[in-house]
Amino acid sequence: MKRVFDSKLLTHYIKKCNIESIFDDEILKYAQLHFYEGEEYILESGEILEYYYLLVDGKIKIYYPFENGKSMTLKFYKDFNTIGDLELLKGMPILCNIDAVEDTFLIAIPSIILREKYFDNVKLLHHLVDSLSEKLYGTINNSSYNFVYPLINRVASYLVEHLTDKNYIILNSSYLDIAQFLGTTYRHLNRTLKGMESKSIIKYDDKKIYILDINKIRELSKNIYVKPL
Repeated sequence: MKRVFDSKLLTHYIKKCNIESIFDDEILKYAQLHFYEGEEYILESGEILEYYYLLVDGKIKIYYPFENGKSMTLKFYKDFNTIGDLELLKGMPILCNIDAVEDTFLIAIPSIILREKYFDNVKLLHHLVDSLSEKLYGTINNSSYNFVYPLINRVASYLVEHLTDKNYIILNSSYLDIAQFLGTTYRHLNRTLKGMESKSIIKYDDKKIYILDINKIRELSKNIYVKPL
């Protein structure tokens, strides 16, 4: 991690992400800008939350480590988001590992400052409630679909969420990351994509997936919503 001493860049991210709607100026005077290189770890399960983080540029991976050495991918965040809501609110150790997937900028605010001076701040409390509610909804939603629906339906829903007005989708995540996100293995995902390709529903080439039968894709998605990576 590198701390970036660039007040103009920090101000740019504050305005770009409308962070003034979350924190008052009194809190923002403690804000720092941190930079993490791709594949560098940001937080580790069991640590004490030193900073409350706001993702302003880049991409991060959140995964839960098990005692047997395995882990379960929970989320990938690329757009603006916050890290450490539950740990900040409950004063508990960090639950999940968080890594930078690519070069990432985070605005960091010392958690001790937020706890000791601003825990009665209405803006902050409203933000924490909204953030935790949204994350809980997304986790329950995706976990339920991963459990109930066959992989082909989850893949179709994932593709529908990435659809634009073009006839193809460019994936921003690796197939391994997508497999973990959809609660399956890379091999199972690959077999499913090949099966869809053999039925002329899609055609995929590296990071680009061409949609050949949009009606079939929408039918397979069953109107379920899998929040994209």
